[in-house]
Amino acid sequence: MLWFAVLILVIAALAYLRVNRVIATTAVAVTLATVTALQGLSIGLAVAWLLFAGVAAVVNTPPLRQRLVSGRVLSLLRSALPSISQTEREALEAGSVWWDAELFSGKPDWKRLRSTPASRLSEEEQAFLDGPVEQLCGMLDDWKITHEHKDLPPEVWAFIKEHRLFGMIIPKQYGGLEFSARGHSEVVMKLASRSLTAGVTVMVPNSLGPAKLLLEYGTQAQKDYYLPRLARGEEIPCFALTGPEAGSDAGSIPDTGVVCRGDYQGEKDVLGIHLNWEKRYITLGPVATVLGLAFRLKDPDHLLGEVEDLGITLALIPTNLPGIHIGNRHYPLNIPFQNGPNRGEDVFIPLEQIIGGPQRAGEGWRMLMECLAEGRGISLPALATGAGKVMSRITGAYARVRRQFKVPIGRFEGIEEPLARIAGETYIMDAARRLTLAAIDEGEEPAVVSAIIKYQLTERMRKVINDAMDIQGGSGICLGPRNFIARAYEAIPISITVEGANILTRSMIIFGQGAIRCHPHLLDEINAAQDVDEVRALAAFDSALFRHMGYSFSNLVRAFWLGLTNARLTITPGDRETRRYYRQITRLSAAFALVADVALLTLGGKLKRKERLSGHFADVLSNLYLCSAALKHWEDQGGHRADLPLLHYACHQTIYRAQQSLLAVFWNLPNRPLAYVLRGIVFPGRKPYRPANDALIHEVASLLLEPSPTRDRLTEGIYLSEEPADTTGRIEYALRTTVAAAAAERKITEAARKGLLKVNGQMPDLEAALAAGVLDGDEAAHLREAWRASREAIMVDDFTPDELRHMH
Repeated sequence: MLWFAVLILVIAALAYLRVNRVIATTAVAVTLATVTALQGLSIGLAVAWLLFAGVAAVVNTPPLRQRLVSGRVLSLLRSALPSISQTEREALEAGSVWWDAELFSGKPDWKRLRSTPASRLSEEEQAFLDGPVEQLCGMLDDWKITHEHKDLPPEVWAFIKEHRLFGMIIPKQYGGLEFSARGHSEVVMKLASRSLTAGVTVMVPNSLGPAKLLLEYGTQAQKDYYLPRLARGEEIPCFALTGPEAGSDAGSIPDTGVVCRGDYQGEKDVLGIHLNWEKRYITLGPVATVLGLAFRLKDPDHLLGEVEDLGITLALIPTNLPGIHIGNRHYPLNIPFQNGPNRGEDVFIPLEQIIGGPQRAGEGWRMLMECLAEGRGISLPALATGAGKVMSRITGAYARVRRQFKVPIGRFEGIEEPLARIAGETYIMDAARRLTLAAIDEGEEPAVVSAIIKYQLTERMRKVINDAMDIQGGSGICLGPRNFIARAYEAIPISITVEGANILTRSMIIFGQGAIRCHPHLLDEINAAQDVDEVRALAAFDSALFRHMGYSFSNLVRAFWLGLTNARLTITPGDRETRRYYRQITRLSAAFALVADVALLTLGGKLKRKERLSGHFADVLSNLYLCSAALKHWEDQGGHRADLPLLHYACHQTIYRAQQSLLAVFWNLPNRPLAYVLRGIVFPGRKPYRPANDALIHEVASLLLEPSPTRDRLTEGIYLSEEPADTTGRIEYALRTTVAAAAAERKITEAARKGLLKVNGQMPDLEAALAAGVLDGDEAAHLREAWRASREAIMVDDFTPDELRHMH
C-alpha cells in the first residue's frame, strides 16, 4: 500500500499549500501515472484512476458540477438561510476587512502585516502635542473639574475652541487641523491621561459626529457652511442616535420624520420634514448648537417618490429651532462631561438639512455603520490605552516607594502579579491601538477590527485599573486632589457601555459580523443565494461553493499537520525570539478557520442565536489579532531587547487565551461526537500553550519599578508632570529620589546587618549614620529627601466635617 500512502501525502500537500484546481488535478494525475508506470496497473490503481477521473470531471467542469452538486446545495441553502434585513446587510457591507480576514483564512499572509507602514506622527502633529495639548493638560485640575465645577472651566472651553481641537479631523481647507488617525488618537490619549472629562469632550466631535458624516457624505454647500464653523468652535456639535427604546438595537429607531410642506424661518410652503424624537445619553447635547439626528423618514403623500418608508435618515438641525427641548444633563459616574437627553416636538426642517441632501434620504444606517467603525477604532482605544499607561507609570512608581515590612511593596510576589498584568496589558493595548491606526491611515475602514479593539481594550482597561486599585489600597479609595486613580475607576463602565455595549459587541458583532465579512467565500454564497436571477445565482454560487470546499479541506489538513508538529516546520518570519509566536498564530488561525467553518455548516442560522458560542469564537479571533499586533509593535519600535519581557508576556497571554477560548468552543458545540473529533484534529496531543510563568512575571513587574527607556516607551504619550506638588508629579518625583538614594540605603542596611548601626522603624538615625561614617553628607541629604518625598507621595487627603457636608 506504499503507493496509496504516497498518493494521500501528495493530496494532503496540495491541500496544505492551497494550489489551484488545475495544478492539483495535474499533480494527482502525474502521481498516479508515475505509480502505474513503476508497478503496473492493479485493481487498486484501477479503482483509484476511476475515482480520480470522476472527481476531476466534476470539479473541473462547471456545468456538470452545477447540475450534480451546486444546484442541489443552493436549494438546501435557500431553505435554511435566515432572512437578512436591510439594516443587517448594510452593517455587513460597511467598512472593509483587513488583517482579520487573514486570520480567518487559516493561512495568514505575514508579508501583508509586516509591510503595513508603522504608525507615525507628523512633525506638525508632534509639535501640537508638545505645544497646545501640553499647555491644555497643565490647565486641567481634575479634582476641581469633577468635584467643584462639574464641567470644564470656561477658560478651558475657550482654549479648546481657540486651538481648534474640535476640528482635528476637518481638512485645512475648511480651517481644521487635518490630523491623521494617529495624531487624533494621541491627542485624545494625552488629554484623557490628565482628565477624562477633557478627553471625552474633545473626542466626540472628532469621532461619530456631524463633522465626520459631513466629510464622508455632505453636500458641498453643507461642507462649506458647517465645517469651518465646527473647526473654529463656533458650532458645538452632538449626534443624537440612542433613545429610550433604541440602544444597541439602533435599527429599531422609533423617532420619526414625515415628508410634508411647512413654513421655515419666514419662508412659506417649504418642502421639508416634520420631526418628533426623544434621545438620551447624547454627549455634548446640553451645550450643542447643531444637532445631528437619526430618525426613520416616511413619505405617506409620495412627495419624493413611490416609496413610503424611506428608512433611517440623518439630518443636521440647529438646536434653537422651535420645538427642540435641550439643555438638561445626565451625570455619568462623577465624570461630568456634557451629556444629556433631548427631544423634539413638531419640529420642521427643510429637506436640504438631510446630510448629503434629499438624495441621501434613507441611507442613514449605512452612513452610521461606515462611520462607527472608524470612531470605535480611534477614540475609545485611545482612552483605554491612556488609562493603562497612567496606571503603569504611576502605580509602578507607587509600588516602588511604598514600603511594608521595610521592603517596597512592588518586590512582593503577590504584588508582582498584578503589576505584570498592568504592564503586559498596557503593552497589548498600545500595540493593538497603533496597528489599527496604521491601517486606518492607510485607507482601511476595519469594521470587525474596530469592534475587536473597542471591546478588548476597554475590557483590558477595566482589569488594569482594578489591579492598580488593589495595589494602591487605601490611597486609591480615598477621594481628594491627591487621588489620581479614583475617577478612572469610576469611569470604567462608561467606556464599556458607549459606542456598542461590550456584551453585545463580543457576542454578536465580532464573530457574528466577522464570520460573514472575513470568511473568504461565505458572503459570496449568501449573495448568490439571494440573487433572483437563477442563471447568474447558480454560476456565482457554484464558483463560491467549490472554492469554499477547497478552503475547508485545506484548513482540515493544515490544522491537523500544524497541530501534530506544533507548526515547527512552518516557514514564518521573525527571529529566534519571535518566530515561535508567528508559528503559533498560524497554527491557531488554521484551527479557528476549520472549527468556525464546521460550526457554520452544522448550526447554520442557529449560530446567530448561540451568543455564548459566538463569544468564544470572538475571543479566539481577538487574541490572535492582539498577538499579531504585539509582534508588529515590537518590530516597529526597533526590536529593543530590553522590551522582550513585555513582548513575551503579551504573546504568552494572548496565545493562551486564544487556545482556551477554542477549547471552550469544543466544550460547547451541540454536536458532541463532532466536537471530540475536532478536538483531536486541532489538539492531537496535550494543550500546548501556557500563560506567563513566575520568572517572566517577575521580569515584567520589575520594569515598572525603576526609570528606564523601556518604561518610557511603554508609557509614551501621556501627560507627565515634573512638579512635586502635582497629583502625579509627586509620585514620579518620589521614585526618582528613591532610586537616586538606593545606594545610600543599601549602606544603611549593610551597616545594620553588621551591627554598626541600629535601625528602629522605617527610617534610621541619619545623624548616627553620619557619625559612624556609614554615610557622607550628600548621601544623608539624598536619603532624607527620598524619605520625605516618599511620605508625601503616599499621603491621602482628609477633610473636616464641614468640608464633607458641602462636598455634594
